[in-house]
Amino acid sequence: MATFFKIASAFALLAATGCTSVDQGLGEALKYDMAMQTIDPDPVYPADGAQPGDNAEVGVGAVRRYLQGTVKEVVPATTTTSTTGGAGASTGPK
Repeated sequence: MATFFKIASAFALLAATGCTSVDQGLGEALKYDMAMQTIDPDPVYPADGAQPGDNAEVGVGAVRRYLQGTVKEVVPATTTTSTTGGAGASTGPK
């Protein structure tokens, strides 16, 4: 009797797996994302575009200021327009 259940269980498992479809594109999104993040080992830069090392002088100056402890202060960004109130603005308790 136990052998019958083992055989029946094995047959049921085989039958159940035969009913499932196999997606041929399974994993395609992962492969695409990995390909998009692959670094080009031999990049081609346009002649009038930025080349590697174009801003070396700026980088050297920044490193020197960092090492000397004279780092430039960060200038906060400002806007030329101001807004007051607006939708959902509260004027306090009434």
